Amino acid sequence: MSKTLFITAAGPGVDKTGLVRGCAEVLRAKQKKIAIFAPVRCETMTCDAEYALTLSEVRALINAGKRDQIIERILLKHAELAKANDCVLSFGTDYAGPNPAFEFELNMDVAVNLQAAVLLAANALEECAQTAAELRLSASLMRERCVPPAAVAVRGAWTSEALRAAEEALAPAHVFAFREEKDLTDAALQACADALLTHSVAARPPKVFEFGLIEQAARHRMRIVLPEGLEPRVLKAAEALSRRGVAHVVLLGDEAAIRAKAAETGVSLDGATLCDPLSHPRFEEYAQAYFEARRHKGVDIEKARAVMTDPSYFGTMMVQMDDADGMVSGSINTTAHTIRTALEFVKTKPGASIVSSCFFMCLKDRVAVFADCAVNPNPTPEQLADIAVSTARTAAVFGIEPRVAMLSYSTGASGKGPDVDAVVEATRIAREKAPDLKIDGPLQYDAATDAQVAKTKLPDSEVAGRATVFIFPDLNTGNNCYKAVQRAGDAVAVGPVLQGLRKPVNDLSRGCTVPDIINTVAVTAIQAQADKGLR
Repeated sequence: MSKTLFITAAGPGVDKTGLVRGCAEVLRAKQKKIAIFAPVRCETMTCDAEYALTLSEVRALINAGKRDQIIERILLKHAELAKANDCVLSFGTDYAGPNPAFEFELNMDVAVNLQAAVLLAANALEECAQTAAELRLSASLMRERCVPPAAVAVRGAWTSEALRAAEEALAPAHVFAFREEKDLTDAALQACADALLTHSVAARPPKVFEFGLIEQAARHRMRIVLPEGLEPRVLKAAEALSRRGVAHVVLLGDEAAIRAKAAETGVSLDGATLCDPLSHPRFEEYAQAYFEARRHKGVDIEKARAVMTDPSYFGTMMVQMDDADGMVSGSINTTAHTIRTALEFVKTKPGASIVSSCFFMCLKDRVAVFADCAVNPNPTPEQLADIAVSTARTAAVFGIEPRVAMLSYSTGASGKGPDVDAVVEATRIAREKAPDLKIDGPLQYDAATDAQVAKTKLPDSEVAGRATVFIFPDLNTGNNCYKAVQRAGDAVAVGPVLQGLRKPVNDLSRGCTVPDIINTVAVTAIQAQADKGLR
């Protein structure tokens, strides 16, 4: 996997060119193929580098309310460079504009999303406490944004005593000083290169996760059916999905009506397939299949034909009969309607006793997985264990290392009562079902997420303080918690993702946005890839 070093300045007037050139020479000496990348090109930039967009373009996107496109374009260009090189040497803006604070925030946002090792560069024209204080402040702000500097380069006349004091203040970052570019020692540059080559990523930032969904789905384009073909949000999402090559989209409904609605909405349907269930050549075969699956419930062939005129049932049968790889519905239909169609004849996977749901919660600095927040009101301990195992496997499919916290109002043996006992039993069953999983419970949310709290409450746990998957004891708790985190924490919630079904069928909220639909289709496509062994 390609590594990225991001060189950013603590303030204006810092020339990063020498550091970029020196690090490049060291890495090339290690026979590393490298790319030089300025995510945002400034007017003052002097060295040759690939770039994603200019600083003026960044400001224009922000003024147009399209801030998300900034990181998306940077990630797209970075992915292109990372595929072709061993390392990417990247550097931030020069703070030459009217708002250095804005540029600092921009640089930190870029560094987080590039998952880069960070080199903080500064000028010290004279040895003074002010420079050290500025460096400490910059490093502190960077740590708050989850991009602590791996190394600090100071250009100035620092004595060995001042350097030692800076090292103590900025630890564990490696600190080195130099007067001129020619004074950059091999050892100093080697330290920068080593910081890059040994850098590891603890968590996937939200934008990286969302970008990764699209990239992963596009590797093997799956056929995803969208039954709500007349809904404008669905049409807009279908256009974007086809244009970006995320999936082969199948829209259900009367073809003339869909085309008229697309024209009215200003949407191109190039690349999408339009399908009218009533004129589909396999309509009668689908009706017969439904009749065979439900005849024990008193369904006759006429009833089966009537049911197949419902786009949600028809779309689900397309998945069942392998004419589609997955289905996404719910922008105008209820969750119950979407799930009921799947339960009637798609059924659960072998070994899964229950269909459940999870949300990918894109927090400020990481992505967590919450379950079950949409389907099961009061799961039994056995069902809760099944939900935990299913959610851990879902997390792993999407590149999140599962460390499962079984949540309760009690941590360890601190509390008593039937609700705690149920979580204790669910944890025991889950460990039996999946002995390879890292799973612990009961855990309170703070003990599951905060390392300091975990050290006090459950110091020997391999999950406490580091959980990535959170299993709530009931739907009331889970649904309220995910919405509270979403709103109060300004988090993006991707889901609900249904798990436990033999084939991927996923639900949308009726208040979903176009990006929600795009993300859910990508999730469904990735589930289909996993089911078919395509990775």
